[in-house]
Order: sequence, then structure tokens, then C-alpha cells
Amino acid sequence: MSQKRSLTNRKLFLDFYDKKLSEGQEVTLEGWVRTNRDNGSVGFIEFNDGSHFKNIQLVYSKENSNFEDFSHIRYGTAIEVLGNIRLTPEMKQPFEIAVKNINILGECSEDYPLQKKRHTFEFLRDIAYLRPRSNTFNAVNRVRNALAFAIHTYFQERGFIYVHTPIITANDAEGAGQVFHVIADPKKPTEFFNANACLTVSGQLHVEPFALAFRDVYTFGPTFRAENSNTNRHASEFWMIEPEIAFADLEDDMDLIESFLKFIIKYVIDKCPDEMNFFNTMIEKGVLDKLNNVLKTPFRRMTYTEGIELLQKAVKGGHKFENNDIFWGMDLQSEHERYLTEEIVKGPVFLTDYPKEIKAFYMKLNDDNKTVAACDLLVPKEGEIVGGSQREEDYDKLQAKMRELGNEEGLEWYLNLRKFGGCKHAGFGLGFDRLLMYITGMQNIRDTEPYPRTPGGLKY
Repeated sequence: MSQKRSLTNRKLFLDFYDKKLSEGQEVTLEGWVRTNRDNGSVGFIEFNDGSHFKNIQLVYSKENSNFEDFSHIRYGTAIEVLGNIRLTPEMKQPFEIAVKNINILGECSEDYPLQKKRHTFEFLRDIAYLRPRSNTFNAVNRVRNALAFAIHTYFQERGFIYVHTPIITANDAEGAGQVFHVIADPKKPTEFFNANACLTVSGQLHVEPFALAFRDVYTFGPTFRAENSNTNRHASEFWMIEPEIAFADLEDDMDLIESFLKFIIKYVIDKCPDEMNFFNTMIEKGVLDKLNNVLKTPFRRMTYTEGIELLQKAVKGGHKFENNDIFWGMDLQSEHERYLTEEIVKGPVFLTDYPKEIKAFYMKLNDDNKTVAACDLLVPKEGEIVGGSQREEDYDKLQAKMRELGNEEGLEWYLNLRKFGGCKHAGFGLGFDRLLMYITGMQNIRDTEPYPRTPGGLKY
């Protein structure tokens, strides 16, 4: 058999689509057996080498001297295949491989956990090192890859600078205090760094100085929250997309969010058609309609105050929320956000100008002295998906807010940005793993991360 590196599933499908695949063409492939069945005279192996979402069908028959050996090859076995292309445009698969020979490269034992049956997502989470071989997680990780590339493509094509913000920090950004502490010696917890060190909850504060040097920047990396929460939307480790743009206000920020989201959603739909059709059929029926509606619909803008009034009107009209106590100043819950986007707007909507008390210290105070120049993007079936704001560029106002909260110490450098050539600037944060949930229709964040980190679970 050939000593050269073998062809791939992806190459064969591309050649087929480009009409370069020839009847009888001899090929060598290396990959894994997904399924193997025989009817006594003909056998069929579903084969995949990981380079393409679709399997290739291998066909062997009694004409093969090793028919019996081929028929007993187990699921999961790594094999090398020599065969000839057989074009089958009238069949479910556009082509198949007529097997001449199969070499076993890696046996798969009888206790292989993945078999030809439906496995629950809970079961697959317990074997995270094997679940990428299943159809669902094969598709999830392909889309995850495409989505990450789309993010970099969007920003790089528009001149943004990619900044690697630190993983270990001395502040918790939002001031929530739910952080993982980094300790080299439990007996001397602050000695190594001579400071209280923690894993970052956001790259925003560290990326803002770069916006004031390079104008348009972004950070995209892991963040950590020590929230003891076991919901389907919370994880202890997740990735965040956080751009920052100088000489920009909240309106510019919302323009960026809308443009960015539409670009990356379209990119995934275009680049991962097989995977997205799988999600549309097997995971969330209608997910493609949902995403295409986002692409074609202008994002409406509505103030928080208007939103509260609409929710209060809904309650008076007889609508029942789990929390019917709607008042100005409350932090809206998912059911309220979804009502606004699904029932009122029937599409994406930016909710803006939130009460200052329920938003972070760095957000710009509006002229009414009651609200801040912040926005949350609400989308149907999800609620809030992006949070952004114009940052407070006024030194005195920011200092007063930080002193009120008691977080000025250690963040003097952040405050100094306002007196060393500061300007208006804005940015947003978007959880990558939750975005992946929205795009694929997956219902649990544990199923969008390769190795999820959640309370009580650190198996790998």
C-alpha cells in the first residue's frame, strides 16, 4: 500500500463537488470505523477520518478474500483502506469506495463505550475524551472551530489589533468578588506575586489601554467565574470576545455589535452547511430560520425605561411572568428579556440606558445622573446575548464611582487612562460558549465546551 500520506474525506468531497472525482480512481484512506454491518454477502463500513463531517461508505463483498475479517472489524478501529471510487449520484451518498484491502492500524476493544445507538448527552459528558467521535460533538467542535476563525476574520479584516490580556490578574473587573484565587503556597498566599492574585473574569480592563494606543482592539480568550451555579448556562471556565473601540460612543458600539454578529453567523452558515443542517434536523428544528431571521432583521433599539413600561403594561393586560413584580430599577430576568424580543419586537433588540445601580462602575453616566450608556442585546429564544457600554471617560466621575465602591486601590492605572490623553471609547463582551449554544441550538453549555469546568466536576 502507498507510503505517501493518504487522501482525506474532505479532499474527496471537494473533488466530487469540483467534478474531479473519477470512476474507478484508486485511493488510500486512513481513519476510523463509525459503523460496520454485513448482510452475508456484502458489507458496509461508515468511515471517517475527521477531516469532514460526512462519512464515506466503504463497500466490501465476498469477492474480497478477507471478507470474514472485514466483517468483524469493530466500531472505533483505526484502519487504512485501499479501494476504488464508485460514483453513486442516484444513492444517498454521492460516491463510495469499493474496498480492495483493509489494514488494521489500531484495534478497538470490546468495551468501547460508543456503539451504534443513541447516547445521552449526560453519558457523553462522562467520556469527554471520546465524545468528539459522536455525530453531535463532531458537529459542535467543527462549528466551534469555524466560529472562532470567523471572529478573528471579522476583526482582522477591519484593522483591529488582537491583544492577549493576562489570565492572572489582581482585580475582578466587575467587582463581583466571585473569583478563583491563585496561590503558590497556601501558607503564604500573597507572597509569590506580592498581591492577591486571581484568575481573570474579563479581559476588558486590560484591553482598554490598548484601545487608547491602537484605536480598535479585541481580546478573545479564557475567563473564569467562581459561581457555585449548576444551570445549563453557567460554567466556571469559558471564553470571552471583548473588543474595544476608541473615539466611539454607545451608538457606535451597537453598530459594531450588529455588524459583528451578522458576519459571524453568516460565516458559520456558509462554511458549515452539513453541520448546521444536522443541528437544524437533530438538535433544534428551526435553528436555521432563527439565525436567518437575525441576519435579515435590523436590530431595534429601545431604552430600559421603555422596556419596563411595556412589561408593566403586559402584566396589567393579564400576562403572567414567574416574576410579575415589574419596577424601574430591577435587573430584568430572562423571561422579561425574551418577552420583549419575542412578543414585542419579534426580533433582536438593544435595550439601552440602564439604571446606574445595576451596572458596572466603568460605564458612562448619562446626563440624567440616573442611567448609564449601556446596552444589552436581546435575541429571540435566548434573551440577553451581548452586553456593552460606553466607558466613563470623565476622570472625576469615574473616581467618585470607584471611591463609592471602594475599588480604587489597585486600579489607579485604570483611572489614570482618563488623564493621560483619554477619549470616549466603548466596547462589549460576548460569551463564546453561550454564542455557540445559540447558533447550534445546544441546550447546555457543558455540551459546547471540549472539557467543561463546572462546580463539582473536574474529571479531565
